[in-house]
Amino acid sequence: MEFARPRTRGAGYTEDSVWRNRSEFFQGRPAIVAFLTRKWAREQEYRLIKDLWAFDQNRIAVRFQYEWHDDAGQWHRSYGNEQWEFDEHGLMRRREASINDSDCRTGPALRWTAPGPRPADVAGLSESPF
Repeated sequence: MEFARPRTRGAGYTEDSVWRNRSEFFQGRPAIVAFLTRKWAREQEYRLIKDLWAFDQNRIAVRFQYEWHDDAGQWHRSYGNEQWEFDEHGLMRRREASINDSDCRTGPALRWTAPGPRPADVAGLSESPF
């Protein structure tokens, strides 16, 4: 499979890419960009651990946990699974995400300075008790 390099906002997705995120269903690059813009404005200081579960040809399944806080400073933890499907050019044509949320009453458990990738000394989900 040859992978395209996105050059513009949303260019990593096919024009008619279909997404499900929690209970939201939408289709197309403009809808994806609008969704991600809302999500990233709401979910601040995002900290993510994501592990590959399976892959076959043009499909990938991952499980993840992430923590974030809202405008009021309340921390939240989100858990879930995602399935992605790519076209022959490496563009995402389908994404399905099942996500559950909970409040973090004592603050974040994923303690590293955001933004940035998960540090090498922070366990992935396979090694983590979460």
